[in-house]
Amino acid sequence: MTMLWKTTRYQVDLSQPQVMGIVNVTPDSFSDGGQHADTASALRHAEQLLKDGAHILDIGGESTRPGSPAVPLAEELARVVPLVREAVKLGVPVSVDTYKPEVMAAVLDAGAD
Repeated sequence: MTMLWKTTRYQVDLSQPQVMGIVNVTPDSFSDGGQHADTASALRHAEQLLKDGAHILDIGGESTRPGSPAVPLAEELARVVPLVREAVKLGVPVSVDTYKPEVMAAVLDAGAD
């Protein structure tokens, strides 16, 4: 039986494993040490993740590293929205890791799934 997950732009076949590539646009990311803190390097990282086999991209603009400070709304928007605008052109579903409704609305407007 085929299980499909419908995003805004795609139908993802969940009968096969799907790999999510994580793109953290934060200077204090615990997973990549802040290597992709600007839009250009984050986009290059996203492209490499896709070349390496990722099927979905997940973008984060606020570190979840224990003890990391909360990021102001304007700063999170400045980090993730430009990247989402570019990442949606790569031909895969794009999600955004956030708890802020304003960020959710902005990235949906920018094309995130």
